[in-house]
Amino acid sequence: MKYNPAETEEKWQKIWEDRKLFKVATDNSKEKFYCLEMFPYPSGKIHMGHVRNYAIGDVISRYKFMQGFNVLHPMGWDAFGLPAENAAIENSTHPAVWTKNNISYMKAQLKKLGLSYDWDREVATCDPEYYKWEQMVFIQMYEKGLVYKKKSLLNWCDDCNTVLANEQVEDGACWRCGHEVRIKELDGWYLKITDYADELLDFTEKLDGWPSKVLTMQQNWIGKSYGAEIDFALTHSDEKIKVFTTRPDTLFGATFMSLAPEHPMAKALLKGTEQEKEGLEFIDAILKDDKVNRMADDKEKKGVFTGRYAINPVTGYQMPIFLANFVLMDYGTGAVMAVPAHDQRDFEFAKKYGCELKIVIMPKEGLELETMTEAYTGAGTLVNSGVFDGTDNESAKKAIVDYLDTHNLGKSTVNYRLRDWQISRQRYWGAPIPFIQCDCCGSVPVPFDQLPVQLPDVDFNPEMRGNPLDKVESFVNTTCPKCGKPARRETDTMDTFMESSWYFLRYTSPQCDTAPFNKDDANYWMNVDQYIGGIEHAILHLLYARFYTKVMRDLGYVSVDEPFKRLLTQGMVCKETYKCPVDGWLFPEESKEGKCAKCGGDVVIGRVEKMSKSKKNVIDPNKLIQTYGADTARLFILFASPPERELEWSDSGVEGSFRFLNRVYRLVFNNLELIKADHAGTAEDALTKELLYALHSTVKKVTEDIERYQLNTAVAAMMEFVNSLYSAEANLTDGHKALFKDCLLTLIKILAPFTPHLAEELWEMTGQAELVSRAEWVKFDAAHTQKDEIVVAVQVNGKLRGQIGISRNMAQDDVFALALANENVSKHTDGMTFVKKIYVPNKLVNFVVK
Repeated sequence: MKYNPAETEEKWQKIWEDRKLFKVATDNSKEKFYCLEMFPYPSGKIHMGHVRNYAIGDVISRYKFMQGFNVLHPMGWDAFGLPAENAAIENSTHPAVWTKNNISYMKAQLKKLGLSYDWDREVATCDPEYYKWEQMVFIQMYEKGLVYKKKSLLNWCDDCNTVLANEQVEDGACWRCGHEVRIKELDGWYLKITDYADELLDFTEKLDGWPSKVLTMQQNWIGKSYGAEIDFALTHSDEKIKVFTTRPDTLFGATFMSLAPEHPMAKALLKGTEQEKEGLEFIDAILKDDKVNRMADDKEKKGVFTGRYAINPVTGYQMPIFLANFVLMDYGTGAVMAVPAHDQRDFEFAKKYGCELKIVIMPKEGLELETMTEAYTGAGTLVNSGVFDGTDNESAKKAIVDYLDTHNLGKSTVNYRLRDWQISRQRYWGAPIPFIQCDCCGSVPVPFDQLPVQLPDVDFNPEMRGNPLDKVESFVNTTCPKCGKPARRETDTMDTFMESSWYFLRYTSPQCDTAPFNKDDANYWMNVDQYIGGIEHAILHLLYARFYTKVMRDLGYVSVDEPFKRLLTQGMVCKETYKCPVDGWLFPEESKEGKCAKCGGDVVIGRVEKMSKSKKNVIDPNKLIQTYGADTARLFILFASPPERELEWSDSGVEGSFRFLNRVYRLVFNNLELIKADHAGTAEDALTKELLYALHSTVKKVTEDIERYQLNTAVAAMMEFVNSLYSAEANLTDGHKALFKDCLLTLIKILAPFTPHLAEELWEMTGQAELVSRAEWVKFDAAHTQKDEIVVAVQVNGKLRGQIGISRNMAQDDVFALALANENVSKHTDGMTFVKKIYVPNKLVNFVVK
């Protein structure tokens, strides 16, 4: 009889749904386990990256179910954002309609995968009953001083027509569309994530279940550094420029100042000088450049003299002030004291623009200005530094800061790379910011009883640019809640990362209508025990979610400090590309035996890279499921690679997974009579020992591998187990049947988290009353996980000369005797004098001879 995945999978999916098998509730009498995969943006189709992410989470969840945990495994939709709005415009439809249709289609796709979700907890972030609470918390954050509005120079994407946070700019381009980002001055709303910088940084040391790479990325992004803030007076006015430096020991060598072109004083310094025109043109040109590109070591250092001077507070030296392309407002104060003898960028700049160099740190081997070809950045003793001469530079750092503090010239301080989170977006499809702008009262929050501020309906068309909310008078025109006078509603919407920063909390009680979530439910379920998603979110979603959780804690909503206990960042799914010189990129099915199915031309097979729609190297999960079934898709994607590494697609690997499931089906089906019968007694012979070893060592291996999320090796162990059972099948006697039956039923149980449909079908076929999804996970006996007969390597003078089979824990002299009886070993020891005989029990023999 042949396994029919189409019939089987549809059958069991309906049974699970009808029985609400994975519906859970808060139960303080049971130990909980909260497993969560990053929820998808409803783009319209599930791709293989989704399948991998969700299959990993489903194995973990089903395994924990079988272990007796109260498992929360929810799913929802990250439904707001620019892609939906842009797609809606392109397709002449409304984003709400587009999103709703996509959710419906993708939900059906997910259900075909047989995932163990509690669909009663489904959320969509575009639902007013979701973002209502987000708006309320936003107002509470404002009242707590964590939200403010200001005008500033911001990252702007012309293609998306909106502002981007610093974290959303990747190599100078928009993280969504790849368009070049430019700087634009705008009003915007900010969250004071910097208030939590220290706690966010400190807790990275406590997140033991997170990949070190992600924690390092967050630590670097927060970028905490210790140094001094120094005031530099100006020669032409009473104003001062503040500079942050981590090298106060070099202050006596500062001979010019470099300012970021976007520094708020830049244009004022230029005003009225001969350099004004050139300086303003320089500012405009540099602000179009990529920030990362500006900071690159090999980037040409460019600058413009402002015509103004600052005074070095310890030397009195008049330092020319330059605007420089390599200085950014994102770091420190946007002003740098330039010490060209001891900083390479400053050195290159000084050589180009004729600025003075002054050595103030002398290494033991000495240093001469005339022979310097690069800056000296190492340790040494201070010279040309007044009363600090002769002090080692590390000690001088504190001494100079103390001097500055005493004379009111500066102070010790800490700097962060992290900047406040700019959340205003000038687009329609997002949660409205719940504020009203009044000429008399300023920014006024919408009263809680008027929430949610719902998005009005608007007409969409392909020519639409900018934010259509600005044009909806019935939405914009309102009255001030404070004074009652005419006012305007805020038309910016929130960054879509706001919604994904707390959705995992809403899952704990998604029907709660009195608060964002029920506190008791949240305190029971949180933290998320296992979170699964891509590493590309390391300093976007993952950092924001940590911040938001701490804010919710401080607002009294939840007791946890961190959202995610363990994090698994799954690798990408990759496949080779196919390209026709005539028709361009081809889908895999458009390449037949090296020829283009469209024109018949030769196809160039490219390198293996991440599956992407643009290069068409994608596999449609729907087609895969139609051909082989969801269990095959799941099994292949779990077996082909460790979860955290890239997975290279293999059609033959998929076929191999399908063949394996058919082997399992036949093995059980062909032994149904044996399984349904009762058997007495167990033979005490070699086959029994082999079966016991195969059974218990497999359960041990699979259990331990799931616990450490090495799912590929767990699958490999089950495949070996099936091979062992096929080998034993032909040699069974009545004394083996009870044990063989146990092996087959155990095989079905341990397969259940990986291939749940097939496991349920086989479990039912064997006459079991309950579902295998609710069967108890199998335990192993450690005594049967080691073979009595083992193989030991035999060396002579450290070189392998043979192998011998011995009984475990055999006496040492007996082992030596067996080793010397080996033909090749005896050939290398006959006639030799034994200097030493070494035995590492159950592992190694080594004879040292001469």
